[in-house]
Amino acid sequence: MTRFHLLIAATLGHVAVLGGAFVFQAIGYAPCAMCLWQRWPHAAAIVLGALALAGVAPRVTATLAALAAVITGGIGVFHAGVEQAWWDGPSSCTGGADLGAFTGADLLSTDIADTVIMCDDIVWQLGLTMAGWNAVLSFGLAVIWGLAARRTV
Repeated sequence: MTRFHLLIAATLGHVAVLGGAFVFQAIGYAPCAMCLWQRWPHAAAIVLGALALAGVAPRVTATLAALAAVITGGIGVFHAGVEQAWWDGPSSCTGGADLGAFTGADLLSTDIADTVIMCDDIVWQLGLTMAGWNAVLSFGLAVIWGLAARRTV
């Protein structure tokens, strides 16, 4: 495969993963805070992929996109571990969240979303959780980015 083909594959891979996240959200699987954190590096990789495809320092942009893929994969591993109770997650979005920061009016308000999704709740699983699949796919995309960065043509 040429560098161009690898860049297309990796960029479209991130489009598919990020698009899949939005599809799951559209059909009713609201994201937690950590799910949202995982989306930002995918968006960055898409922008970097577009720049690389446009010929803007392809080796550098592919390397940066690989880093973005590793970052979202790392967040996915951490999130999956929180979901499986292997380690504690951020207190702001796990079952141990401190409700003391809310006033009575905040707790009774109807202006918030119908459902608050906690980061340690598994809302969908097919072998791995969504966070786990994000990690696997992201690390695979990081490999493709790395190959693209190493290619000269």
